[in-house]
Amino acid sequence: KNRINLFADTLMDTFLIKAAQLILAFAILVIIHEFGHFLFARIFGVKVEKFYIFFNPWTQLFKWKPKRYYGFLNKKRHFKGANPEDDEKESEGKGKFWGDTEYGIGWLPLGGYCKIAGMIDESMDKEQMKLPPKEWEFRTKPAWQRLLIMVAGVLFNFLLAIIIYAGIVYATGEKYVPFHNAKMGMTYSEAAKEAGFRDGDIPLSADGKTLDFPADARMAMAQAKEVKVLRDGKDTVSIAIPERMMFMLEEEAKSGQSPVNFMAYRIPAEITQVSPGGGADKAGIIPGDRIIAIDSVATPSLDMFLATLENHPGQTVSVKIARGTSGKAHPDTLTLPVKLSEGSKMGIGLELNPAAFYKYEEKKYGLLASIPRGIEMGTEKLTSYAKSMKLVFTKEGAKSVGGFGTIGSIFPDSWDWIAFWNIAAFLSVALAFMNILPIPALDGGHVMFLLYEVIFRRKPSEKFMEYAQMTGMALILLLLIYANGMDIIRLFK
Repeated sequence: KNRINLFADTLMDTFLIKAAQLILAFAILVIIHEFGHFLFARIFGVKVEKFYIFFNPWTQLFKWKPKRYYGFLNKKRHFKGANPEDDEKESEGKGKFWGDTEYGIGWLPLGGYCKIAGMIDESMDKEQMKLPPKEWEFRTKPAWQRLLIMVAGVLFNFLLAIIIYAGIVYATGEKYVPFHNAKMGMTYSEAAKEAGFRDGDIPLSADGKTLDFPADARMAMAQAKEVKVLRDGKDTVSIAIPERMMFMLEEEAKSGQSPVNFMAYRIPAEITQVSPGGGADKAGIIPGDRIIAIDSVATPSLDMFLATLENHPGQTVSVKIARGTSGKAHPDTLTLPVKLSEGSKMGIGLELNPAAFYKYEEKKYGLLASIPRGIEMGTEKLTSYAKSMKLVFTKEGAKSVGGFGTIGSIFPDSWDWIAFWNIAAFLSVALAFMNILPIPALDGGHVMFLLYEVIFRRKPSEKFMEYAQMTGMALILLLLIYANGMDIIRLFK
C-alpha cells in the first residue's frame, strides 16, 4: 500500500510540474501574441477594448480597468464623470495609449484575445458593427494598417522564439560532438534500421545538406528524401528515407520499447559509479573500468553491452573489463565473475556523455553573435515544423494529433529552465505557424480576406465575415475536441 501511495504521489508531482510548465509557457506565448496585435492597433489609433490572457466566457479570474485611475503614481483616484473631457476622449478612443483597455485573466486556458473596436472577431460583437463606423475603429483604417495589425501577433511569436534561442546560446553556448569525430559512429533504433541505417553509420548529409550538428540532424534526416552515411569507415552509402519515417519513429517512441530515439552516439560502456553491495562491487569492479565483453561476447559499445546483459537475469556472468584506459596506452584487462540481479542489473552507473570519449566543439556567443544564431535556429524550427505539417493530413497523421496532454508531455519531469525555454521557443514557432494558416477565426483568415480586399479593391461583406468567423470558430472547436479526445483515448489504451 505504501508503495502504491508513493507511486501515486510521484505521478501527481510529475503531472503538476508538467502542467505548471505548460500553463506558464502558454501564458507567455499568449501575452506576447496578443501584445503584438495591441501594439500595432494603438500605433494606428485603433481602440483596444479588452486584453485578456485566456478566455473569459461568463466570468473572469481577474480584471483591471486603468482608465478609472488618473495619476496612478501619485495615487489620485479619478472616477468616471469627475473629468468629462477625459471621459469623452476615452469613449472616442483618443485616450491614453494603455488607459482605454480592460485587462484581465480568463478561466479557460485555450488562448487569449484582444477585443479590437470595429472588428469581427471571437467576441462576435454584432451590435457594435451595426453602429456607424468611427475613426478609431479597425474597419475605418486603410487595408495596409489592418494587415499589419493582424500579422503582428504571428510576427511577435516568431520574434519571441528568436529572442529565446539567442538568449539560450548566449547563456550556455553550444557544446556538441561533430559526427565525424564519433569514430564508433551512431547506434540506431529498430525503425531507423528498417529504413536502411546500420549501427556504426556516421551521418554525412540530408538531401545534400551537410550534417554535423546533432540537435538539428535528427529532424533533418527524418524529413529528408535521401540521407548519406559513412559506413565501415570507408564507404559512402545513400539511404532512401520512407515517406512515413516520421510516423515510424513516433510509433516507436510511443511504444516505449526502444532505448534509442532514432539514433544516439555509439560510446564505450565505461563505469562511473558502483553501488555498494551490488554484483559489480562484490566482483571488484571500480569506476573508470570499461566493459569489453560479457561471457566471451564482445561488447565494445554501450548499446551492445546493454543488449547482451539483459539476456542473463539472475545469472553469474564473466565480465571482461579494461582498466586504466585514460592513463595507459595498453590498459590492463581483467575477467571477473559478476552476479546479476533478477532484472539483469549489476549495480553500476555508466557514462552517457559522448563528449567524455570524443573530441567536442564548444561555441560561445557574445550578445551580438547570439542574435544571428537565434534567427538561424528560429528559421530552422519554423521550416521543419512547416514540413511536418503536411503529414497531419494523412491517415496516420490524423491518428497522431494530440492536444494539451501531448504538448504537456514534452516538458521534463523536473523543472529545468533551459529545457523550459527551449520548448517554449518551439511552441512559439508552432503557434506562429498555426495562426497564419488561412482559416477564418485565425489571424491567417483575416489576412486572407485583407489580401482579397487589396487585390480586388473591395471588402467582403460584414455578413459574410460574420459567417466565416463562426465557421472558423466551429472548426477550431472541433479540432480542439478531437485533439484532446485523442489524448484521452491514448491514456486508456
